[in-house]
Amino acid sequence: MPVPGSKYPQGDKSVKYVLLIYQPEGYDPAALSEEQYKDVAAGYAAVNATPKVRSGLPLGFAEDAITVRVRDGETVSSPGPYVKHPGGTLGGYVEFEAESDEEAIALASKIPAVAQGGAVEIRPSKVYW
Repeated sequence: MPVPGSKYPQGDKSVKYVLLIYQPEGYDPAALSEEQYKDVAAGYAAVNATPKVRSGLPLGFAEDAITVRVRDGETVSSPGPYVKHPGGTLGGYVEFEAESDEEAIALASKIPAVAQGGAVEIRPSKVYW
């Protein structure tokens, strides 16, 4: 059964989703105990081992990002991310092929960042061009 408001077909074919992983604000993996670090690593390993999951690269820290725009024909770059998320930092992503929104939600709930106070944004992939 589709999630209310979903614009994507459910049940008749699989949909490719991108799950954007937001770490909670102030998240510092170096502050984790060795046991916590092992638990987090095991959680991500389990997600990445899920059938039809393709793990993405970790995105690094937002403060290291460079945003590029073209204004009046000139390339302009500025330090920092394009969008500052109020609840945390976009830290990574996974791709997931699922039969329903619920299946993608179930996987998202297993991503360690969620249990640490972060969030996962689920976007069905769609070709626009």
